[in-house]
Amino acid sequence: MNDKMTVGQLYPGKIHPSALNRSKAAPSAAAGQESFENVLQRNMLKFSTHAAKRLEQRGIQLGTGQLDQISSAVDKAAAKGSKESLILMKDMALIVSVENRTVVTAMDGSSMKNNVFTQIDSAVIIS
Repeated sequence: MNDKMTVGQLYPGKIHPSALNRSKAAPSAAAGQESFENVLQRNMLKFSTHAAKRLEQRGIQLGTGQLDQISSAVDKAAAKGSKESLILMKDMALIVSVENRTVVTAMDGSSMKNNVFTQIDSAVIIS
């Protein structure tokens, strides 16, 4: 038997595997998966400049509980395929772009009286 094995010659040819240039790419999310930040941004409720201005003008302040209720209402509207929704909540009304999860405008109770809401395809009433 003439088969000898020596250290450093375990691989055929002249190139040793340790000499190969391996890419040192940073680990990224697996293919088809979004980062947590992207999911969070996509699911976060946003307020347009107009809506923020209306809330400020009308003295409407929303707490975290109310924001959670509005977000839940947007989720319900999205589940039904809505695009633009009226959300009625106690003494205020919000028009929301469901696809963008953006509050477009807001009204308090006195501003809602004798008003017609147009360009909506659904309404969600929060008690």
